[in-house]
Amino acid sequence: MALQGSDEVEEQMEEAEHTEDRELRVSPAEEMPADGPGEEEPEQQQLLLPWDRFSAWLHCICVVGFDLELGQAVEVIYPHHSKLSEKEKTSICYLSFPDSNSGCLGDTQFCFRFRQASGRKSSLGCFLDHFDRDAPVCLKKDQGHFYGYVYFRQVRDKSLKRGYFQKSLVLISKLPYVTFFHSLLKLIAPEYFEKQEPCLEAACNDIDRWPTPSPGKILTLPIMGVVMKLRIPTCYDKPGTSQLVQSTPSDSLVSIVLPTIHEVDLFRCFYPVFFHIQMLWELVLLGEALVVMAPSPAESSDTVLALVSCIAPLRYCSDFRPYFTIHDSEFKEYTTRTQAPPSVILGVTNPFFAKTLQHWPHIIRIGDMKQTGEMAKQTKVKKLKNLKTLDSKPGVYTAYKPFLNKDEEIIKQLQKGVQQKRPSAAQNAILRRYFLELTQSFIIPLERYVASLMPLQKSISPWKSPPQLKPFVQDEFMKTLEKAGPQLTSRLKGDWIGLYRQFLRSPNFDGWFRNRRKEMTQKLEALHLEALCDEDLQLRIQKHTEVETVDLVLKLKDKLTQAERDQLPVRAGTLARLQAHIDSVILTLPEDLQGILHKPASP
Repeated sequence: MALQGSDEVEEQMEEAEHTEDRELRVSPAEEMPADGPGEEEPEQQQLLLPWDRFSAWLHCICVVGFDLELGQAVEVIYPHHSKLSEKEKTSICYLSFPDSNSGCLGDTQFCFRFRQASGRKSSLGCFLDHFDRDAPVCLKKDQGHFYGYVYFRQVRDKSLKRGYFQKSLVLISKLPYVTFFHSLLKLIAPEYFEKQEPCLEAACNDIDRWPTPSPGKILTLPIMGVVMKLRIPTCYDKPGTSQLVQSTPSDSLVSIVLPTIHEVDLFRCFYPVFFHIQMLWELVLLGEALVVMAPSPAESSDTVLALVSCIAPLRYCSDFRPYFTIHDSEFKEYTTRTQAPPSVILGVTNPFFAKTLQHWPHIIRIGDMKQTGEMAKQTKVKKLKNLKTLDSKPGVYTAYKPFLNKDEEIIKQLQKGVQQKRPSAAQNAILRRYFLELTQSFIIPLERYVASLMPLQKSISPWKSPPQLKPFVQDEFMKTLEKAGPQLTSRLKGDWIGLYRQFLRSPNFDGWFRNRRKEMTQKLEALHLEALCDEDLQLRIQKHTEVETVDLVLKLKDKLTQAERDQLPVRAGTLARLQAHIDSVILTLPEDLQGILHKPASP
């Protein structure tokens, strides 16, 4: 492998969390709430109304059928009170069926992603945010999009005018738990096609009794007489590790144990374009416009999801559509030739796209994913002008010149695995670890520099506003790469500087830096709050006038409200201490003011 061992990577990450002069560090994995991630408190359990637990997992379940006169149509939405706009229903209709050229006979599973209607509000708002806080960035609920998880059945039926039975059962959710929802569909869909709507009602009632999707907890989920067991990862988990869900003697009723809720098989997905995995990593990292042309929605959606996940633990911040059709509401926006293609990854199956998207800079053509004993022969990148139809040979069609030299060792290691018939799971684990170490080598210098923008702890005063973060200066960051660049953890040679310059202009950097800046600002707010709690407020208010004391109480109450709303990473007990301070200060005031100040703040 071209990357050094995981111990060295860990050493570098630890190094990135310490500097001289007690500079503060904050990382997503640094602060662990004292009560553990995502505990579901009894008070919150009591606040849950019917269908709230269901809504924590799914927005709704749809049945999409084919009508000879109307075409695709949403036949059933369950629960019946679920709301979808007409535009959302249209998107679901077209995205729930494979293109006619795909020839998907039998049962097919795939997923899609579409924009939600503007102005929609979540009924569970803050309650779900409590759990979302502890999720890794790649598993947080999608704010502006819905995922559709599809189980499509097409079988011959002479009794029907069309000659075929065609129907899709679709789970609509904000959660990107692709492996989990596909496993769930395998249980629900066959039963539904046999027993129809009563089966859906039973499934929805089961889901509404599930615990909420709390990261870090082992969840047992009964559904249709079967029990699934899984664990949702947390942002505190060490990257590249998965805490396996172990079977216990009390698990006699558990039928399915899921080792992962979201990961696709990277090796299977990248197998047709195997020799270009490192270049594909660069293209995704830089947010380049990419289109995946595949023979079926299943292969299209899996490949797009594999691309998005290959830069983990970085979050892919641009738009991506695992399955995209000519009927999509963004079709004109994404295929226009009047401007450069947007930063988006599209998965398509319609041959029409071979012509429509011919001007796109990077096209991945995926053939059949069935692995043979031999590796894909396409070792060279193909010229875009050679891509005429969707029947073109598998490969990567681009004029892109990678910044980094090709890593031959990972290719040899995986080739050897194919020859020796190494299990697919082992090949997948090797490739996933390779991508993780490559991304970590790239991101550690950025983490180290951004952490240096944090003010010194001694500069935090309880009686002044929290200090500001220093600005990110590109030239300053570039200077740090000379001594503390990716060469410390990776033996890969090439134009790392050029790769960083391009990355700093990408949506992925913008999204990553916004998130880190928010985390560090909240850390400063939390430290400021803790400093306030350590003060002797009774001594301080002796020098205050009554008006100044009231002003102090109002400011402290604002601080407390903000800390609860933003879920600041404070030490355990800090908020209770602050409330006690507020109460003790109020008691020093006249009774009429006490009555007013004890009233809860208006929302």
